[in-house]
Amino acid sequence: MGWNPAVDGPRDAHYCPAVPAITFRELLAAFTRIGLLSFGGPAGQIAVMHRILVEEKRWLAEDRFLHALAYCTLLPGPEAQQLCTYCGWLLRGTWGGIIAGALFVAPGVVVLLGCSLLYVLGSGLPWVDALFYGIKPAVVAIVLGALWRVSGKALHSRAAVITAVLAFIALRIFHVPFPIVILLAATLGAWSGTRRPHWFPALSAHRASAEVEPVIPEQALTHAPTTWTRFVRVAGLWAILWLGPLGCIHLAFGSEHIFTQIAWFFSTVAVVTFGGAYAVLPYIAHHAVVVQGWLSGGQMVDGLGLAESTPGPLIMVVQFVGFLAAHGHSHGIHPLWAGVIASAITVWATFMPSYLWIFAGAPFSERLRSNPAARAALAAITAAVVGVIANLALWFALTVAAGTVHDSVWGGYMHVPTIELANIDGVAIALMLAAGVAFLRFRVGLGWLLVGSVIVGGGWHLLLH
Repeated sequence: MGWNPAVDGPRDAHYCPAVPAITFRELLAAFTRIGLLSFGGPAGQIAVMHRILVEEKRWLAEDRFLHALAYCTLLPGPEAQQLCTYCGWLLRGTWGGIIAGALFVAPGVVVLLGCSLLYVLGSGLPWVDALFYGIKPAVVAIVLGALWRVSGKALHSRAAVITAVLAFIALRIFHVPFPIVILLAATLGAWSGTRRPHWFPALSAHRASAEVEPVIPEQALTHAPTTWTRFVRVAGLWAILWLGPLGCIHLAFGSEHIFTQIAWFFSTVAVVTFGGAYAVLPYIAHHAVVVQGWLSGGQMVDGLGLAESTPGPLIMVVQFVGFLAAHGHSHGIHPLWAGVIASAITVWATFMPSYLWIFAGAPFSERLRSNPAARAALAAITAAVVGVIANLALWFALTVAAGTVHDSVWGGYMHVPTIELANIDGVAIALMLAAGVAFLRFRVGLGWLLVGSVIVGGGWHLLLH
């Protein structure tokens, strides 16, 4: 079931047949759990995947996971969902990838759709505000946990540490675009792979002696042929599955209908979202608020808060945008039904391309694991990702602590984050510290961490308001 010869082509000569070490029932259980716990943006979601797939289940080795992460970082779209799809593909082939990718976004789709309905039917409910207040400190702890784990696994040389620091400075202080940071890291890594191999050594050479080996042997993981015939066939199939329904919407409703506008706009967003959700949110907000007038600026901020506080990737905010856009421009359809339909269109347009990038490109990525230049390039990218996560952790921590973060410009080009001292929330800081200690020192489970943070923080917020 995991291998479809009509889609994937024949096994290549290097494939070693083996009985899969996990069943689809086990895969369903694991990735359902990942989807339900995928709070905290990409950093927190990657931490959840790492903890379950690498540390707890021991289904993937550390180097395989980080290699997949580095490859997904290069792709447009939600890297966490793509990483989940990649891991599912490694474990059980095409169907494993489809199931893993779908389960990663399904809980967030359902929860955010419910929140969108609640948002238009009634707003300002105290318990909703309390929920958001309580959950955010736990999200910061999850992001810090991801920073701690990924840095401990990826920074095994002075060059890797310097790369992570420079990536953080470039993103935070100089606002260098994320794709340029990744491109520079990849170029440096590729150059060092053949000339300075000790700069970015393979992870396996530095695996701690106490680290256990994965329970699934290398031979049981998916190995696909890397022929251009297969690439064209697979890419064409998934392009049709992605764009075919959107073309039907265009033919059924016309180019001016809100459903058609949403379909093509968010398909474009899915192709240009290099650098994660925060990099593309200004583009989405400008088009939705200023150009099209689908929603207000305040509603856009509310949607971002919902997306940050619900499971699933942060880019899921597009579902909220699509819902409100169709709800306010329903053109004869009941506004709530229009919003629900638009949510489905938005999710399809945003996440279907991920399957194309993974199923068509992952076999080439796997083959490059044996190439010194490519391996070093991906190792350098992984080091740069540490700087990316650190930047996100800082921004999120300051936002939770003070509400709003401003950039003070020094010298005309250096951006230093600043906060209003009067806005500092001591309770939120205490909750962040407590959540961090519980998660990092006492290894409290993610579910208990979130529940405890909501009970304590949300309860305090309700008492004050």
